[in-house]
Amino acid sequence: MTNETQHDKPKSLPDAKLPRGFADRDALDVAATERMLAKIRETYVLYGFDVLETPFIEFTEALGKFLPDLDRPNEGVFSFKDDDDQWLSLRYDLTAPLARHVAENFDKLPKPFRSMRSGWVFRNEKPGPGRFRQFMQCDADIVGAGSVAADAEMAMLMADTLEAVGIARGDYQIKVNNRKVLDGVMEAIGLAGDDNAGRRLTVLRAIDKLDKFPADEIRKLLGPGRKDESGDFTKGAGLDAEAIERVIQFTGWGDQGAGAQSPVGNVALTLANFRSAVAGSERGEQGCQELATMAGLFEAAGYDNSRIVIDPSVVRGLEYYTGPVFEAELTFAVKGDDGRPVRFGSVAGGGRYDGLVSRFRGEPVPATGFSIGVSRLLAALRLLGKIDDQAATAPVVVLVMDRDQIAHYQKLVTLLRQDGLRAELYLGDSGMKAQMKYADRRGARCVVIQGSDERERGEVLIKDLVLGATLSSAPDREAYLKAQAEAQFAVSETAMLDGVRKVLARGA
Repeated sequence: MTNETQHDKPKSLPDAKLPRGFADRDALDVAATERMLAKIRETYVLYGFDVLETPFIEFTEALGKFLPDLDRPNEGVFSFKDDDDQWLSLRYDLTAPLARHVAENFDKLPKPFRSMRSGWVFRNEKPGPGRFRQFMQCDADIVGAGSVAADAEMAMLMADTLEAVGIARGDYQIKVNNRKVLDGVMEAIGLAGDDNAGRRLTVLRAIDKLDKFPADEIRKLLGPGRKDESGDFTKGAGLDAEAIERVIQFTGWGDQGAGAQSPVGNVALTLANFRSAVAGSERGEQGCQELATMAGLFEAAGYDNSRIVIDPSVVRGLEYYTGPVFEAELTFAVKGDDGRPVRFGSVAGGGRYDGLVSRFRGEPVPATGFSIGVSRLLAALRLLGKIDDQAATAPVVVLVMDRDQIAHYQKLVTLLRQDGLRAELYLGDSGMKAQMKYADRRGARCVVIQGSDERERGEVLIKDLVLGATLSSAPDREAYLKAQAEAQFAVSETAMLDGVRKVLARGA
């Protein structure tokens, strides 16, 4: 091999691919997301919330150990050191940065402080189907209000937001519970204290499966364990029979026979079951009273059980929430890969987290809020046919027929833009056929053409690409000639704007 050949050998090129758990977004997805977020923000504004934007990066210490829905706090965060040898992390959610912002600006902010935020968050976790390392959330929070009236507003806002984006009543349900009630149940069955943290988690996970399994299967998860149809075994919480029945009674299924409907929806019955299950626990009884107060607020505001229900199955992060918790669940059925109907499930959730801001200030600072999973909600709206997947109006493309006249073509493009029309000049080096193909790929409705003959006459040709594509299907010669005259016609340069608008109006 000669030196020249060695010199000409191409070097190794990097692979053009994304890391797992990340995705590019095209114009259709971005446009649909922005339209949906605009409707969400409009609803938040009606409730008095102000926009806040926080950076993607925070000091790792500011994130703390209160990361929701994790068995191992502080796992799952992308972290690195800066030039000052301090640990920084990509934000895990939008709530921890809010807590830092409130603590940093505590004396300047009005309390209660109503904040809405949307943006990307990052999880350093193993990606999988529907599970990404980067995804978007949209949050609303009230900081500085200890009353459960603030929690009730959160639940009502969740309902109004879903309806604002196109989810009809009957296709969703806001489910409300209270961590104090759950803690009271744990105390009542002897699972209080740090030593029982693991068993408490197992019990709560069993309760969380109420919408998937019948009561007898939940009993197995609360007791020795459960083997599923595939033979996989899930270890149970190891509760005795009395404790199991107390938990089942709390869920409302204690006196229900085989095939019975869920008792959820009967507020009086649900609260009675709760009070029975937490009897003797001061914290549990306080949680029951808070839920009763919230139920009264829902009723007074006109939010009936078709929109907001008190539901024992709502279980959220163990070390994060301190009071009322809520989830927005979509109840309409869609077909799964096997053709069977399945529910879409939760698209938003949140609750009271009085300990997060307090980390920075060393004093109690009440807070409540919720977060919408933007991609998941958008996917649900697509299934319902509520998303019009249209990007911005495709541009009018001005073709370049004579390279030495590009300044004049640029003038034509500028006239179109000044009239408020999206337009672009072809900037490649190809001939007319390739330029027409380019315009078609851009989704252009029409192109503007000017060769030397048209320029001498002070005219341009306007070609309707959509109408032109239908010429071959004309039923006869007369229809063909008529369509051809409409598909491509000449106008003076001064009439170009009217001609282009005439073609675009056909598409509208």
